[in-house]
Amino acid sequence: MTVRKEGGETKPIRVVVVEDDDFIRELMVAILCSEKGIDVVGEAADGRNAVEKVSRLKPDIVTMDINMPGMDGLEAIRQIMSAVAVPILVVTSSNDANIAYQAISRGALEVIPKPTADRSAEFISKIRLLSRVKVISHIRGHAAQKEILSPKSRLGVESEKHSIVAIASSTGGPRALSTVLSALPADFPPSIVIAQHITDNFASGLAQWLDSVCRLKVKTGEPGEPLEKATAYLAPSKKHMLIDRNRRICFQQRRPQDIYYPSCDLLLSAAAHVFGPRTIGVILTGMGDDGVAGMKRIKAAGGETIAQDEKTSVVFGMPRIAIESGCIDVVLPISNIGAKILNLLKARTSGRRSAYGSDGV
Repeated sequence: MTVRKEGGETKPIRVVVVEDDDFIRELMVAILCSEKGIDVVGEAADGRNAVEKVSRLKPDIVTMDINMPGMDGLEAIRQIMSAVAVPILVVTSSNDANIAYQAISRGALEVIPKPTADRSAEFISKIRLLSRVKVISHIRGHAAQKEILSPKSRLGVESEKHSIVAIASSTGGPRALSTVLSALPADFPPSIVIAQHITDNFASGLAQWLDSVCRLKVKTGEPGEPLEKATAYLAPSKKHMLIDRNRRICFQQRRPQDIYYPSCDLLLSAAAHVFGPRTIGVILTGMGDDGVAGMKRIKAAGGETIAQDEKTSVVFGMPRIAIESGCIDVVLPISNIGAKILNLLKARTSGRRSAYGSDGV
């Protein structure tokens, strides 16, 4: 679907492009205007002009640069989201990735690199997909939780040091990950491994941002690195991240035909193989079916499985397919998933598996 419908009529996707570099802005406009069902209704070269045009033109989606003269993209996003609440796609260079991911906290949906004339498919795909997101409900529903449990007194730290939490996420994943990880205490017993579909050279920026908003340590995984407790390892995109039998991080070469990278299926399957029933699998917002096979393997190994619900997912693709496959134990809004993980660990330390209550937590 490339267009929206109003009153039974087909309407093009209306875009405002915000970029201070004239050449890049013209290229982005040309790429968008060459696509059927997409109209560029406004352009801006700085944040202040962007806020004014978005307020006046009320587009379906905004592409936002970060480093601009005067008002930068972060402040523009804050002002736009407080007044208009429109989907915002941050389009920036990898050099600005760390700063750019701060835009997620202010309401932006995704961060991608600036397109080139011969590499515009991801840009177009994100415009089509994110223009349909109802951002008000997502922004209100993804607030980070406060710490729920006393870190040491209520979790058996030593008894769970050989458990693992394996997370799969894609479109909308950065904000979802920040919500889940922010709910976990600083001495969270298991290791966490994450496969988030991401563009090359952007993983380190995402890891740095997540590390700054969470009590846990968050970093990109490195070859041969042993898994440590209270640490979340984010898979880089240029190779697929796995876990070997010695509970160390290893990598598999990415192939040209691979659609998804880093692979959620490979990482979750490796977690199930190494940790078996002491694996908690989580599948979050995203398009496609990557991660579903991995969740099935976690379930088959005796682990627990959690999926994000439709209402709080930016794209209810990966979770929906996993749910329909029958491998999911519980479906929860994003704000409840961190608490559920903690409760599952608490139940293990008391020698029983958690029973799912009426609230799913």
